[in-house]
Amino acid sequence: MPPKKAAVQEKVLLGRPGNNLKSGIVGLANVGKSTLFQAITKSSLGNPANFPYATINPEEARVIVPDERFDWLCDHYKPKSQVPANLTVYDIAGLTRGASTGAGLGNSFLSHIRAVDAIFQVVRCFDDAEIIHVEGDVDPVRDLTIINEELRIKDIEFVEKALEGLKKQTRRGGQSLEMKKMKEEEATVAKVLEYLQSGKDVRSGEWGPKEVEAINPLFLLTAKPVVYLVNLSERDYIRKKNKYLPKVFEWIKEQSPGAPLLPISASFEERLAALGSDEAAAEECKKLETQSGLPKVITTMRQSLNLASFFTTGADEVRQWTIRKGIKAPAAAGVIHTDFEKTFIQAVTYNYNALREYGDEKSIQAAGKIMTKGKDYVVEDGDILLIKAGAAKG
Repeated sequence: MPPKKAAVQEKVLLGRPGNNLKSGIVGLANVGKSTLFQAITKSSLGNPANFPYATINPEEARVIVPDERFDWLCDHYKPKSQVPANLTVYDIAGLTRGASTGAGLGNSFLSHIRAVDAIFQVVRCFDDAEIIHVEGDVDPVRDLTIINEELRIKDIEFVEKALEGLKKQTRRGGQSLEMKKMKEEEATVAKVLEYLQSGKDVRSGEWGPKEVEAINPLFLLTAKPVVYLVNLSERDYIRKKNKYLPKVFEWIKEQSPGAPLLPISASFEERLAALGSDEAAAEECKKLETQSGLPKVITTMRQSLNLASFFTTGADEVRQWTIRKGIKAPAAAGVIHTDFEKTFIQAVTYNYNALREYGDEKSIQAAGKIMTKGKDYVVEDGDILLIKAGAAKG
């Protein structure tokens, strides 16, 4: 008999399940968060004020995800309706030292971060006498350390409360399955507490599937993926040089290994947006031999959230749907309509790359590249799907 294949254990991800995930722009006061938010979302919130707490309630906007595959499909099908993928972004009030103990707008700020799934952390790396710095001078490594410590202190507080609650329940004793599960959860939460107290962020730990199941309901701030946005002056951004960058790079390598670091210039993006059209902005970038950093910001955040896309296509509509990587066809069908997940029969699928290569469905079919897949099919990024589902039960 052939040897049994070892079951591959699927990695359970930190964070909420689901496809409608949100990102928050976070940083100390006056580092360029609101200016960046306006540029990313092409929205105007009035004039971002030059003082802490200019943003008190998190502003929310949906950003279109730039994707040349979607653009190509729209050119190919020339549909009546075009629906691109989007990402929800929040501009969250500036943090100050002591936020974890309620300083400034600390408590509401931290609860707003708890509500998002990933963090754009903006760090100021430009000198400007006109724009005050809450700490008195520009020192990005100190700023990064302040934010990290504030988020970790708050997480320790959350975890201590959770552990206290679990201990109260497990003291009752007993051998039931529920009690066994609770004791396992208590052990995980105690381990997380120890990890945080040692100065580490939850996202950088190696957690098993059962541990992740216990961690996710805590909505920990340091468990969320982070994309670091280094806000440069326009001059430094264009010439790709900045005196602070090497230190920031070293700090991220040490404190947040693997996290993306993207240079950006909020003032440059604001100026491009003020030109009023994509054509004028492209012309300006060409003249300066540079490009906008925003598309990379949005696509990098999507990757950090472990998101992918599939498409539905035709003469009526081309639409890009957002899914978590690794989900199966019924769950992807459920993104189109919740009933489709329950009544899923099969998915007819081929990949965008096949359409680019063969030019149309008939040629793809002739090449044997169109597949009919069942419930266990894991949808791949760039798949074009036709979902077949039964009638929903009333």
